[in-house]
Amino acid sequence: MAAGSDTPHLPRPAIIEAYGQGGFRFAGNAGNLSHRGSLLCLPDGVWAWPVTHREEVDGASLAQVFTRNDAIDIFLLGAGKDPWPLPEHLRHRFQDYGISADAMTTGAAVSTWNILLGEGRRVAAGLIAV
Repeated sequence: MAAGSDTPHLPRPAIIEAYGQGGFRFAGNAGNLSHRGSLLCLPDGVWAWPVTHREEVDGASLAQVFTRNDAIDIFLLGAGKDPWPLPEHLRHRFQDYGISADAMTTGAAVSTWNILLGEGRRVAAGLIAV
């Protein structure tokens, strides 16, 4: 399923229970669900995200985030195994939409996503599979 599809992988946000080996495991209505590949976690669902490397993160791969800017205060980018600074042009684009954005390792982004989601915060995350 490509980003931009009309159908989310899961039609609600969910806690990420595990990550690694190229995918994620998260809570679904019928128990644990798994997904191989990267995820885009948004306020209205969890979507497959075709990004495999942080260099692929651009305006097009983030279009679903920007179209939901009125429901998002914080965006977390899980950029893989190594820390990575969000490029200035993307940081400015997020600022233009009133979204605070932070790039970090995928592990740190998963942990932060789970905490902020549990607090009921208006958060979204792009998580590159490791």
